[in-house]
Amino acid sequence: MAQRDRTLTSRWAATFGMSALLLAGCGSSSSGGADESSVAKAMQESLKADLMTLHTAAVSLQAAAPTPSGRGWDATMDATAIAAMKTAWIQARTTYERIEGAIAPIFPDADIAIDERYDGFLAGIGPQGDANLFDGQGVTGMHAIERVLYADVIPARVVTFEMSLPGYKAAAFPATEAEAAEFKSGLAAQLVTDTQTLLTNWDAAVKLDVSGAFQGLIGLMNEQQEKVNNAASGEEESRYSQRTMADLHANLAGTKAIYTLFREWLQSKPSAGSVPAGKAVDGQIMGGFGSLEGTYATITGDAIPAPPATWSAEMPSAADLQTPFGQLYQAIHQAVDPKQMDSVVQNMNEGAMLLGIPGFEG
Repeated sequence: MAQRDRTLTSRWAATFGMSALLLAGCGSSSSGGADESSVAKAMQESLKADLMTLHTAAVSLQAAAPTPSGRGWDATMDATAIAAMKTAWIQARTTYERIEGAIAPIFPDADIAIDERYDGFLAGIGPQGDANLFDGQGVTGMHAIERVLYADVIPARVVTFEMSLPGYKAAAFPATEAEAAEFKSGLAAQLVTDTQTLLTNWDAAVKLDVSGAFQGLIGLMNEQQEKVNNAASGEEESRYSQRTMADLHANLAGTKAIYTLFREWLQSKPSAGSVPAGKAVDGQIMGGFGSLEGTYATITGDAIPAPPATWSAEMPSAADLQTPFGQLYQAIHQAVDPKQMDSVVQNMNEGAMLLGIPGFEG
């Protein structure tokens, strides 16, 4: 997800002993009963396959990491290994983006360890920063690995943004034999550990927080506008690989898939006040997903269109709004802004109300 406004905790795996307690009672709606239980069971079974894929990709990435004798990585001599690591990273990244809406609110510390951005980690670490890019301590997770794998192709606007961060250290390949070995046994190994612990904890959960998961799906849809906002400043999420558009696709596909588990439950609900019956709300939500899918289909490639040099998120000019980036920006904001009538976020909030779940508050 986008940068989190929360203090970084110690390694989340060390504190997992509390997870069963945290999950056992939170998020139950007033309706309770078989419907909510069946959603929880379906989520546990459905998302486990994705968590297994995520872990397998992390294992593959670590296995592919080269440890050449007497030198660090070389873009030519290690091209095959670097390509294999990138393939595994993309698989891990795509998988996590599909499930993060449901996973992040249930396992927030895991979300930090696996998916926090570089600037988010530095905000928690402090001005001393993290001088060692490869040891698996301090800055960790998918973006820390991405920053190493794509160090030789990072866009200039991203470098400009990150150079302003207290504690900044330039991205780089491992430059020595020792650094290459440390990447494999440190940073890459930590992702393997974190994804395995998440998978284990998912299996061990006594009861999933269905309420939190649904709120997370709404929040992830709302976050689509933040992701496109951040692209203009170099703060975007998959900023090194330039795959943030692919992230948006995966977010939407995953949210739609997980939301499907709630549809029968929502469709059973009668109207409440000004909110129509569940079947009508469900139709509006599915229509909103379809509208976003149509918007994303207009963009070719994995990167968000480059923002114009004159772009201002506060007061974009009419000319800038006509660029591919400006048109995407407008379409996403209109589709997900909770203040927009019939946006997918507003409709999902209505669905949450019918289910007895607190809505998303942006």
